[in-house]
Amino acid sequence: MGLMGWIFLGVLVVAAIWGVAIYNRLVRLRALVKEGFSGITVQLRRRADLIPNLVSTVEGYATDEREVLTEVTAHRADATTAKGVAATAQADNAFSAMLGRLMAVAEAYPDLKADDNFRQLQEELSEIEDHLQSARRYYNATVRDLNTRIQSVPDVLFARPMGFTEEEFYADEDASIQSAPQVKFGAAKA
Repeated sequence: MGLMGWIFLGVLVVAAIWGVAIYNRLVRLRALVKEGFSGITVQLRRRADLIPNLVSTVEGYATDEREVLTEVTAHRADATTAKGVAATAQADNAFSAMLGRLMAVAEAYPDLKADDNFRQLQEELSEIEDHLQSARRYYNATVRDLNTRIQSVPDVLFARPMGFTEEEFYADEDASIQSAPQVKFGAAKA
């Protein structure tokens, strides 16, 4: 084998090692995305498991609020059974709105707000919501990293032929947080 043959073989070996490194990095990033989504679903399950206790506590005080209680109970597992990121995010957003309505009901009953069991459940729910927010941020960060790699040179040359595609972000469709609030100051008085 001549010098050109050795050079060609060397370039081929370097390209193969480079391709394997890119592939392994993309596989690792894809695994982190799956892990991130799993973290979201774990927190959604924890929240769904807490809801029956919260509803039964509120039910003892707020017997006139049957519609809200029934709706929360009926939809508590929607986010955990949804298929895909977009459907899970949509169900999560809808359920978060229902929880807001449930807490508004609780505000109307001072005895309920003073109940130790209710306060403990509220604290657990708040903790779960904090963990859920962290899980969403982690997931979106891993999606950002994977998507950036897939769309960047040189990874873009290998990603699509190897079956890697961009993942979708976990989006909050709440229109009230999608834009900055309008702030208007009154005219200065002379």
